[in-house]
Amino acid sequence: MREGKASWRRQMSLHAMMMPGLAAVIIFAYIPMAGLVIAFQKFNPAKGLFGDNPFIGLGNFRYMFAMPNIWRVTFNTVSIATYKIVFGTLAAILVALMLNECGGVRYKRAVQTSVYFPYFLSWIILSGVLLDILSPSSGIVNLFISSLGGQPIYFMGDNKWFPFTLVATDVWKNFGFNSIVYLAAITSIDSTLYEAAAIDGAGRWKQTLHVTLPGMKMVIVLLIVLNLGNLLNAGFEQVFNLYTPQVYESGDIIDTLVYRIGLQQAQFGPSTAVGLMKSAISMVMISGSYFISWKYFDYRIF
Repeated sequence: MREGKASWRRQMSLHAMMMPGLAAVIIFAYIPMAGLVIAFQKFNPAKGLFGDNPFIGLGNFRYMFAMPNIWRVTFNTVSIATYKIVFGTLAAILVALMLNECGGVRYKRAVQTSVYFPYFLSWIILSGVLLDILSPSSGIVNLFISSLGGQPIYFMGDNKWFPFTLVATDVWKNFGFNSIVYLAAITSIDSTLYEAAAIDGAGRWKQTLHVTLPGMKMVIVLLIVLNLGNLLNAGFEQVFNLYTPQVYESGDIIDTLVYRIGLQQAQFGPSTAVGLMKSAISMVMISGSYFISWKYFDYRIF
C-alpha cells in the first residue's frame, strides 16, 4: 500500500502533464459519443439528437452489411493501410541507417531537414503539388516517362495506379519524421559492440547487419505492433484530397464512405453504424496491440 502511494507521488508530475490532454479527449472524444445512439435510430435532424426518433435496433447495421460496396471498401482500407505500415517502416529504417552513416554534420543536417519537411505540410497543400507533378499531360513525372518512350500514366484517375500513388505519397511525406525514432534507437546501441565487430574484421555493412539491425529489433517490432491499431485508418485527409469518382473502386476507404453517405447523402443512421463498427474493431486491435507490447516488450505508458 505504501509502495503504491509512493509510486503515485513520484508520478504526480506525469499525471499533471496528462490533465490538459485528458480534458481535451473527454470533451472532444467521449462526450460526442452520445451521438452513437443515431446508429440505432431512424434519425431525423429536425427532431434533434434526443428527439422522438424511431428506434430500429440493428436495422442500420443490416443496411450497412447489405451495401454492395462495403466489402470492397473494407478491403481497400485494410490493404492500403497495411502497405503504408510496411513500406513506411522499411523506408524510415533505411533512412535512419543512411543518416547514421553520414559523416559530415552539415550534410547530415541538410538531408534531415529536406526529408523532414514534407511531414509538416498538410495534404491540402500536397494534393495541389501532386496533381501538378503527376499530371498526365504536363506533370514532370509523365514528361520523364514520355522522354523514355513510355506512355503517360494517369496516376490520379486509374484504378490500377491510384492505390500505389496513395502508398508512395504517404511514405514520401512521413518517412523522414518517422526515422527519428529509429535514429534514437541506433544511438542507444553500445559503441563497444561496433569496436568488437571491427576487431573481428567486420566492415560497415557487416556491422550494420549484425550490430545495428539487431539493436533496433525491439523498437522495430514494438512500433509495428502499435501500428496495428491503425489498420482501419488508411488516411482520410490524404484520400479525400486526392481521389475522384473514377477511382472509387480502388481508393474508396471506410472514412470516405462514411463522409459521403453521412454528410453528402444525409444517411446519418447508416453512416454512424459504419463508423461505430470501425471504431469497435479499432478499439479491439489497439487494446490487443498494447497488450502484446506490454506482455512481450515490456511497453508501458509510464
